[in-house]
Amino acid sequence: MTDDRFAPSSPILTGDTADIYFLNAHRILEQEGPNPQVTMEIFPARAGILCGMREVEALLAHALSADSDVWGLAEGEAMGEKEVVLRIRGPYRSFGIYETAILGTLAHESGWATAARACVAAAGTIPVMHFGARHVHPDVAPRLEYAAIVGGCQGCATPAGARLAGIEPSGTIPHALILCIGDTVQATAAFDRHIDPTIKRIALVDTFKDEAEESLRVARALGNRLWGVRLDTPAERGRVTPELVKEVRARLDQAGFTHVHIVVSGGIDPERITLFRDRGAPVDAFGVGSAISSAPPIDFTADIKEIAGRPVAKRGRIPGITPNSRLKRII
Repeated sequence: MTDDRFAPSSPILTGDTADIYFLNAHRILEQEGPNPQVTMEIFPARAGILCGMREVEALLAHALSADSDVWGLAEGEAMGEKEVVLRIRGPYRSFGIYETAILGTLAHESGWATAARACVAAAGTIPVMHFGARHVHPDVAPRLEYAAIVGGCQGCATPAGARLAGIEPSGTIPHALILCIGDTVQATAAFDRHIDPTIKRIALVDTFKDEAEESLRVARALGNRLWGVRLDTPAERGRVTPELVKEVRARLDQAGFTHVHIVVSGGIDPERITLFRDRGAPVDAFGVGSAISSAPPIDFTADIKEIAGRPVAKRGRIPGITPNSRLKRII
């Protein structure tokens, strides 16, 4: 039984998002009569983390007839270059128009999940949160956030993305609120008054004053209610550095606020994460955006490899099923 969260949209189901030549092929086959039982295999151009399978499964469950079978790798599994990750056996006309949607879903979500896994691997035991929805079109932002979670991020920012991932969204206050209120402490105190107390109190401390000074001001105002401070210093001010994190940590500790955590964001990628760790910066969590959202898609290819049980292939490919013992039947 498929999850309604991943149900295909009407434009996908009607073929409105399909390459026109698949629609042409469907129309011609309808008029000519053939509807052969085919086996189609799908594989990536490079290695990475497979993501998008739950949407693909929901689409195929809707499209395929009872005499069809689907095998695949699971969501979030590592995949090798040109490894068959999905095998579909069924009447071609029942699913042929969905090739564009299947390949596009796997391409983008796997690219994002793979980039997220690289950040998570660089961070080791330090949590990585995803805040990259602002870098993509809002219609695809939930899929981006979901893919980041599949890749290993422990949180994401948008309610829609969090719903797909089955978690609660993460985030506190933006610079805009602090600028509107006019003071970091007052803005954080307002958050503390009005937002669900189960949400962690994390103060953004780079808006008006020195980050260490603002951290101490907020810590004194909120005391034990303050979970952490977030450093998001822009490039115009030199960005967040390992030395800045060390200074903020030292000043918080010296003032007795050892419970306050430090979150670092702003241009964070695997290389920057490695820099912080190599220099011993006491970071408690990283916020990552464009390093995941701007990741290139992983190209996927679909090939028909059998027709009515007979091995076939386009030139340059080997006819017949490509063995892969890792595939499990999913439909």
